[in-house]
Formats: sequence, structure tokens, C-alpha cells
Amino acid sequence: MKRRIAVFTGSRAEYGLLYRLMRSIVQSFRLDLQVIAAAMHFAPEFGATWSEIKNDGFAIDARIEMLVASDSAVGVLKSIGLGVIGMADALDRLRPDALVVLGDRFETLAAAQSALVLGIPLVHLHGGEITEGAYDDAFRHAITKFATWHFTATEDYRRRVIQLGESPDRVFNCGALGLDHLLLTTPVPWAELCTSLQFELREPYFLATYHPATNADEDPVVTVRAMLAALEQFPDHQVVWTYPNADNGGRAIIAALRDYAAGAPSRYLLLPSLGSRRYLTILMHAAAVIGNSSSAIIEAPSLGVPTVDIGSRQRGRIAARSVLHASADEASIQETIRFALSATHRAITALRENPYGQGHAVDTIIRVLETADLSQRKRFHDLECGE
Repeated sequence: MKRRIAVFTGSRAEYGLLYRLMRSIVQSFRLDLQVIAAAMHFAPEFGATWSEIKNDGFAIDARIEMLVASDSAVGVLKSIGLGVIGMADALDRLRPDALVVLGDRFETLAAAQSALVLGIPLVHLHGGEITEGAYDDAFRHAITKFATWHFTATEDYRRRVIQLGESPDRVFNCGALGLDHLLLTTPVPWAELCTSLQFELREPYFLATYHPATNADEDPVVTVRAMLAALEQFPDHQVVWTYPNADNGGRAIIAALRDYAAGAPSRYLLLPSLGSRRYLTILMHAAAVIGNSSSAIIEAPSLGVPTVDIGSRQRGRIAARSVLHASADEASIQETIRFALSATHRAITALRENPYGQGHAVDTIIRVLETADLSQRKRFHDLECGE
């Protein structure tokens, strides 16, 4: 009998990382895929990206509509509560042999705690990482403790998961999952891309995304305005800007960007979601990726694209030499963009060095899902002296 593997996705970015794993589960002779979609996927203001899952040929086995229309911390908490309620019903009905979750989002926290209480083994991807500027940092470590199987993106992150008390024989360093998708994705032809965007995109351009730094003293609207002011110093570059996540403060960012983009429609393109294939195509040709998204840290180096990481959200995350860090003010952002475009930094970026692996994460994960005793209970692993 095939093992039922449920995969949880709550956002466009997370789904793009999970796509290759989901496809490989479908192709496995030993596994059956169950898809649980939630949160931002069903919010029209964030692009209603559940349709991308459907268009990719996946059936959605459970829909968890959990987002409260709020821009506050209280709204996030209420969304978590709705997520737990929805996950309880979904997991009780589907009864998977394991639930796969990725990362650190609040909707993922709701899924993880639901699986724990229902006794469903939890498989966690991308544990052990640090992002000090967001409360997602604490969510990630909490999910690690809910989980029984772990797949990390670097050896340092593997050691950190073990440090949290997880047994070494259940913690695998497989590299970053998104690199599998990056290496296997066929770019969208340029004319087709521009037609689908309804925008005449031309080089050079920047790709930008800024998410609220939810665990830092960093006003999201003030920072976005500083980014926009800095970008005005590079008038020859168009800017493709994608929406932030549904965190508290995110909707205020969207409102500020809408007002600004409306005044320069031929230079600024603002979209709720690009979809993974269009996003990767645009990333491949960008002069730089600017903001504070994890994609700019993890995927961009493998494409030879320089990154300008802004503010504190990603502080603590391992980064390639092609990633430059800027403070959340106009002068620092402008100066860092200018250096990112320099011949000196271009030479470093062209090496395509990436600490997150070479794009073979899916094979390792599938092998464990197919063969390991997923139901085996875990015990706290105490570190020995010198370990």
C-alpha cells in the first residue's frame, strides 16, 4: 500500500519551493500525494494563487481559508486559530502517513501543532535557520520541536537542529529545496512573458520584494519609501515589485506601493504574484534583486544575480558573497545598490557560489519518505561533551 504524504502550502513562495517535491511524490511508486492549501492561496488581494496549484495539475485535497482581513498582530493570531480549526478537520479526514511543511510562517505553525496533537508524523524542511528580524524565527524553531523528521539547507543548520534536541539520524542536510526547481525550470520566452505581464519589460531592471520585519524596530512603510527614494537614483532601471506576505504591516506596504506605481506605470510593475516560472525568469535577468526575501538570499546567488538585502529581517541567515546588506535607510540602500552594480561585485557574483547546495534536495527527501519508519516516536537527543 502506498504511503499517503500530505504537503501543506500557505503562500505563493512556499509553493514554488515545494513544486518539485510534490511532482516527485506523484511520480513515486510508493507514495500518494495529498495537497493541503491554505491562507494566502485563497486571498484575492494576494493573487488567489490556489489556481496556480490547480493549473500545475495538482488536486487540492483540503482548502483552509484562514486569513483574517486585518493588518495587525491580533489579526495574525486570529488567523492562526482559524488555521488550527481548519487543519484539525482536514487532517482528521485525510489521515496522511506524514505531513510535510516548509519553513517558518504562522500558517505553517498552525499546521504543525495540529499534526502533533493528531499523532501524524511531521516532516520539516528548512529548519535550523535564523531570521532575527521576524517572529517567524521563533515559529521555525517551534516547528522543529513538533517535527520528527528534518531536512536542512546547510550543515550548520543541521547542527543547529540537533542542538535543539533532535536525533542526528533524523536530520538530513539536503541543501535548499528551491534550487531543484530553479535548475529544472524552463524560462518563459521573453515575448510571452511581456504579454502575460501586460508590461513592456526591458533590461536593465530590478526585482524587488519587501516583507514586514515583524520582530524589529523597522517601520515597513518608512522602509519602503526609503527604497523607492533610493531607486529614483537609478532612472534607467525598471522595477518589478511583488507583494509582501500577509503579515501585520503588509497591507500598508501594498497601499504605499500602489500609490507610487500608479505615478510611473511604464517604470514600475506591481503584482500580487508572478507565479514561480515567471518569477524565476525575471530573477534570471535582473540587474539585482532588492528587498528582504529569502529567495534573494538562497536562489539568486545560483543565477549569478547580485542581492541587496535590506534591514534586519534576514539577519543571521547564511549568505553567499554575492549578497550585500544595507540598512533600512535611503542613503545605505542607494550606496549598496550602486556597489551591487559595480564591476567589482559583478565579478564576485559571476562565480555563482552558493552555500545552499547544488539542487539535489528532492532525491534525498523522497528516499526517506519512501523507506523510513515515519511513525517511529522520537526522543530528546542530549548533546555529549564536544558534540
